Amino acid sequence: MDLSELQVFLTVAKEGSFSRAAERLYRTQPAVSLAIRKLEDSLGQPLFVRGARPVRLTDAGSLLREYAERLLNLRDEVKKGLLELEGLKRGELSLGVNESSIHALLPAVAKFREAHPGVQVRLHRMFSRDIPHEVVNYRLDLGAVSYVRVIELFARHRTALNMPMEMPTIESIKRFVQMGMGVAIVPRMCVTWEIEHGWLKEIKVRQMNIPRHLYIVSRRGARLPHAAAEFMHLLKSE
Repeated sequence: MDLSELQVFLTVAKEGSFSRAAERLYRTQPAVSLAIRKLEDSLGQPLFVRGARPVRLTDAGSLLREYAERLLNLRDEVKKGLLELEGLKRGELSLGVNESSIHALLPAVAKFREAHPGVQVRLHRMFSRDIPHEVVNYRLDLGAVSYVRVIELFARHRTALNMPMEMPTIESIKRFVQMGMGVAIVPRMCVTWEIEHGWLKEIKVRQMNIPRHLYIVSRRGARLPHAAAEFMHLLKSE
């Protein structure tokens, strides 16, 4: 299986059109069609529903797309690792965080940037539940998660944790609470200013007086890229 054929396949799937994929790849449409046909012949399965507009994936195509993304991301991981052999003068660190986690990690990120200004640091904000999947699929080097302790706490006290809404940012959560639309459990450091000015009210719950821990997740059994390993070393030294 040729990685260039997988790249063509993913581009067609994303664009929903052979002609648009050809334009995107700076290739002719017959060349794109030939690459897809060769890939289908090697797999023994049709990957696209013929005649559908826009182009639609078959079940086999949907399955291949996930694996193709992993393979191409792994290829990029290899390229990135080779660049990092230059002593962290170049390279990239991709870190998945939720909005509250980044507050705790900012000092470490600042120290890392000061020590390795040539390394591109990319912080990807997302829900904690999505971070492990992104790490496993090589879209992130490391992830910081923390929400599990709240869920475990409610489960331990046999109390239902009703979350009918999920807001994209801490700021939107605070604004929603200020509108009188509910309550929220957020790290205190994220609402100190609002509490001091009386815009939000803090409700003390004895059982929730627990230290907040961040968990750094990485791929099991895989060697960390140099930049990620250096960032982990910095965190441990702190």
